[in-house]
Amino acid sequence: MDVLASKLRDVLPIFRNKRAQLLERYGDVAVANVTVEQIIGGMRGVPSVLCDTSSVSPAEGLRIRGIPILELTSATPEEIFFLLTTGQRPSQQEQQQLSSLLVSNAQVPDEVLAVLKGMYRHAHPMAMLSAGLLAMEHQSEFRRAYEEGVAKDRLWEYALADCIRLLSTITGIAAAIYRLKFRDGKLIAPDPSLDWSSNFARMLGVSDSPAWADLVRLYLVLHSDHEGGNVSAFTGITVASALSDPFYAISAALNGLAGPLHGLANQECLAFILDIRERYNGVPSLDQLRDLCWERLNSGQVIPGYGHAVLRVTDPRFTAFYQFAEQYQLDNDCITIAKRLYEVVPDVLRQHGKAKNPYPNVDAISGSLLYDFGMTEYTFYTVMFGVSRALGICAQLLFHRMVNSPIVRPKSVTLDELEAMAQRATVNA
Repeated sequence: MDVLASKLRDVLPIFRNKRAQLLERYGDVAVANVTVEQIIGGMRGVPSVLCDTSSVSPAEGLRIRGIPILELTSATPEEIFFLLTTGQRPSQQEQQQLSSLLVSNAQVPDEVLAVLKGMYRHAHPMAMLSAGLLAMEHQSEFRRAYEEGVAKDRLWEYALADCIRLLSTITGIAAAIYRLKFRDGKLIAPDPSLDWSSNFARMLGVSDSPAWADLVRLYLVLHSDHEGGNVSAFTGITVASALSDPFYAISAALNGLAGPLHGLANQECLAFILDIRERYNGVPSLDQLRDLCWERLNSGQVIPGYGHAVLRVTDPRFTAFYQFAEQYQLDNDCITIAKRLYEVVPDVLRQHGKAKNPYPNVDAISGSLLYDFGMTEYTFYTVMFGVSRALGICAQLLFHRMVNSPIVRPKSVTLDELEAMAQRATVNA
């Protein structure tokens, strides 16, 4: 942990001073208005969450610490976590040291395995992942430090220790879930000579292909962070703001990620593509896909994998996966259908006129790639997402502990109060 802790001590004054100066100079400045529709509609578009690790713009997509995600597709998850937490890319030595830390506890403790073995027959894989992390909570250094009265300014050090332990173990937990629930139940021991993502790919036991390991690496990089306002990130940082330790916070975040409007979307996209393959007994023509899209839209259904709450362009993460498929010349039915949908759907949605964004998001192709390598159990795909997103949420909650952010506590209003507020605003306009 010393390599990351040392770097964070260097940047800590920068983070704290920037936050303090903003409060001092602009603390009472109004920066946004909120409408009744936004309050009723889930606060969408209201700038109200501090997230220094990443940003998403409608015209460009995801940036990690200001770097466009398409410039980071050759990075390792270790590099991404270092960048997320410190704002700087690691040296080769720093990356190697962090990699060693992140594989140091990939062996799942027996008591956690006992929990997973007691659940796997009937539980959803995401419930198992959340429970597995909760079963690790007794190892929290953050909770012990708080109970022992460690100064608030130093709690981030113990949050970092928990984040490293959590990330080190989450790959082993996820791999154990996959082996127990979908394979022969025999776990594959971690290899400490491998880096974090390569070790995860190996423990899953899906494929020995170097391309599979490269896909797992890319998957973990692309899904690592996506601002602070999405359900999983907001849940995680809200729970952590109560000074709950990272095991509680990430477990809670995963419960949000498990929702069909968030992390389960990649499952739904692959199911849609598999249905298309079955309906046409293979890959349909462009005209057949066009007719199918209109059929769905005219019946009030959506096209899974298309549209995004923020983006108004093709998701650059979709582009990265598309380029991966081209690089490795992947051309199975599902990937071919995903590519053909990309040719057809945007034009159909533009003609339909109701979609704010007719372009694909990352879910439109990610599941098809996993399926191509033999991970056909798509209820597990959100676990893959969760392992990746733990990187970003750990980085976010660590940032908040470093700058001593307060507990998250927005003001709620009743429908009657909101109506009264709207009436007063109308009169005063």
